[in-house]
Amino acid sequence: MKFFNSRKTRRGIPVPVLNPDSPESIPRAALIPPGERVGMPRLRDIGIIAFPMVVSQASETVNYFVDRLFLSHLGKLYIAGALTGGITAIWASSFFVGIFMFVNALVAQHHGAGKHSGCARAAAQAVRLAFMSWPLLLLTIPLVRFLLGTLGHRADQIAIEMSYFSILMYGALFNLLRYALTGFFTGLGRTRIVMLANIAGMLVNIPANWILIFGRLGVPALGMRGAAIGSLCGSAVIMLILMAVYFSKPYRREFNTAGELGFDKSLMKKLLEYGTPAGLEFFLNISAFNLFIQLMHSYSADTAAAVTIALNYDMLAFVPMMGVGFAATTLTGRCMGAGNLKAAERAIRLNLYTAWSYAAIFVLLFSFGAGPLVNVFAERLEGGGAAVAAMAKTMLRLAAVYVLADATQVIFAGALRGAGDTKFVMRMSVILHWAFVGIIFYTVKIAALPALTSWYVFIGFALLLGVAMFLRYRFGKWRELSLVD
Repeated sequence: MKFFNSRKTRRGIPVPVLNPDSPESIPRAALIPPGERVGMPRLRDIGIIAFPMVVSQASETVNYFVDRLFLSHLGKLYIAGALTGGITAIWASSFFVGIFMFVNALVAQHHGAGKHSGCARAAAQAVRLAFMSWPLLLLTIPLVRFLLGTLGHRADQIAIEMSYFSILMYGALFNLLRYALTGFFTGLGRTRIVMLANIAGMLVNIPANWILIFGRLGVPALGMRGAAIGSLCGSAVIMLILMAVYFSKPYRREFNTAGELGFDKSLMKKLLEYGTPAGLEFFLNISAFNLFIQLMHSYSADTAAAVTIALNYDMLAFVPMMGVGFAATTLTGRCMGAGNLKAAERAIRLNLYTAWSYAAIFVLLFSFGAGPLVNVFAERLEGGGAAVAAMAKTMLRLAAVYVLADATQVIFAGALRGAGDTKFVMRMSVILHWAFVGIIFYTVKIAALPALTSWYVFIGFALLLGVAMFLRYRFGKWRELSLVD
């Protein structure tokens, strides 16, 4: 049978087209059972997927926020050490976490194409990769100690940072498995499960930190080590809940989760082929951002505390928006898997409007409420923290400038990943991150410019990243990609 004819485009170039009588000419969505077909997304669909993910990410942010609030009672070095130790732990595992985040797109496209067994097989490959990667993370502990010393951190500061970081690395397997399973549920659009697991983790994390940091209920005060152990307790609870649901009877019946545990060469190859750019992007970007924080912390203890306070609130704005970004990845992947481009474009627009609405709240908060927000932390520091408060208030007000740009890049980058356009997102994001950190190195170590000058550079970088992702969405080739065989 002749599957292809040829016709002329407007420019007179002949291109192959499918023969209408060929099975290959049938739209992919028409081959999917009626109950699985993907229609035009509505704002309600965005809410069903995005709201639980926003709550999930917000619970994560609350954990970080409360940890640092507790540690602020112990002094400037502790609150700063929680940021540097925590972000360094994220950096160490970021390559693998970035790959696991791509499980979302892989599962979403298989689900959109009606291939349920492929959803469980994709998640199984990620779980397998999590166990393989954990021993590598333990090797980063001596490396990080060396790097912190090279960057000029004081010996007492390094001791605090490493006590937090090393404990997080010993329990990193909880987080790796958690992200692998989160990708499965997010790709299916069943984000309520992830939300409930994260809330449960938060409800364990916060009291565990209070008990372990300050030594309550007969437990000895562990300080920074207690904060790290409490965080691991929360992560373990999240992982166990997700695993219990994954192997529950409904999921075993619908997706054969218990039967699809074997190695799948094709899916593992696809996970690594498309997920590695996402993993490299996350790793290199976190590396650059981590260097930015370490360089800012090298100014002085006051600057380190001010940056930590400002970024603590910045995370309240940014991290929950990532939940909307996950929804953009899920819905874009599902619509592209079903061959419905118009639905994908509408999903992206609705996610963008949702993220902008959320970001606008923080533009107002940072612009007009910086003083009270900063004083929550600064008043607990020794000496009242007047110098810290003054700098942190200025940084927070300036942060209001880039919050909308953050929302823009999160949504468009998430949508591009859902379509499979991970290589461009990686290249552009990495180039901009490392150009930014190169400029920061110059302003801090060579030109010795004031800390606020470096903060202005940070704002310019965030604005430029938002513009770059919008232009790729507007003019890129993501509309022609597919991840489903």
